[in-house]
Amino acid sequence: MRINRIEAYYVDIPYLEPFRIALGTSRMSRNIVLKIYTDEDYRGLGEACPSRRITFDTLESSIEALEKLSSKILGKDPFRIEVFQEIYGSVRGNTSIKAAIDMAIYDLIGKYCGKPVYKIFGGYRDEIETDVTIGIKSPHEMAESAKKWVKKGFRKIKIKVGINPAEDIERIRMVREAIGDNVELRIDANQGWSVEDAIKVLNKVEKYDIKFCEQPVLYTDIDGLKKVKENSPIPIMADESVHNSRDALKVIEKDAVDLINIKLMKSGGINEAMRIAHMCEAAGVPNMIGCMGESKIGITAAVHTALAFKNIIYYDLDSDLLHREDVVLEGGASINNGVRRIPTDIAGYGIHRLRIKMLHPIKIWRL
Repeated sequence: MRINRIEAYYVDIPYLEPFRIALGTSRMSRNIVLKIYTDEDYRGLGEACPSRRITFDTLESSIEALEKLSSKILGKDPFRIEVFQEIYGSVRGNTSIKAAIDMAIYDLIGKYCGKPVYKIFGGYRDEIETDVTIGIKSPHEMAESAKKWVKKGFRKIKIKVGINPAEDIERIRMVREAIGDNVELRIDANQGWSVEDAIKVLNKVEKYDIKFCEQPVLYTDIDGLKKVKENSPIPIMADESVHNSRDALKVIEKDAVDLINIKLMKSGGINEAMRIAHMCEAAGVPNMIGCMGESKIGITAAVHTALAFKNIIYYDLDSDLLHREDVVLEGGASINNGVRRIPTDIAGYGIHRLRIKMLHPIKIWRL
């Protein structure tokens, strides 16, 4: 079996409302949908969600990278995964488009084998419970949003902070009071605090029973992360500080965090995500798997990843729930009261139909 065609499209996916984090505000995700075909008529789906702020890529840089990568991918056997890892290394950065290729290849493999992707990796669990994320707004608005999601059945709420320490404390207080004591609360500062402010805030909000805090300080400040961890009553999770297994090794060796967040867009796909998860498991550092602004395509690939690996025990796979519409029309990961599942009788990712009207052609590459 050989790859003989690659199709790329861009999609514009508006958010239900402006989504603000410490790094900026998003009103729309402009993503790339990838279709990879083989000479035996199998098709794999992948998605790239470039982010100038986090993965340091753009739609334009991703297309440029795909132009270079496509000629090296065409004609290859999709089962030769390590060969693809070498190919990805020929282009610097642009992990989002590498993730899209990687996703599509695993979808192909699953379809060829007649199995869900997560079962190919061992299928450790059959369902996960995701949180839902609330962007930065006024404390009152965030509390009201949290209550609405809890009424919809979600039992895990994550809130964005990192703009102003005093206001962040008020946001955390009001959200906790709004959702009660039986709902798990997580916070994410997206690098917004100084080391000193992070330590102060985390000690002041300990009484609000915070599960963990993501990326309190600048992603390059591993020593700062370690200092926060050593002085925080709340577990600290690395997000932007860890893109790949090399980054994971650095923070593990420094004992800088309690947990590490894996994202397919950061790692460049499932294969590298698996390496991070296995490395963290050996080191005794649990993982969460999160998302950027992916549609249900990328979210479904991430759910398969979450189901496959034992060490991924926290889940932040909600971006498709924050969008006004989705490119997936039928199939993919289901959601019910925060619980996401994959049908056991599907092959690949189980995505059956896309909204064609949302797909804007970029280019087709042929063997």
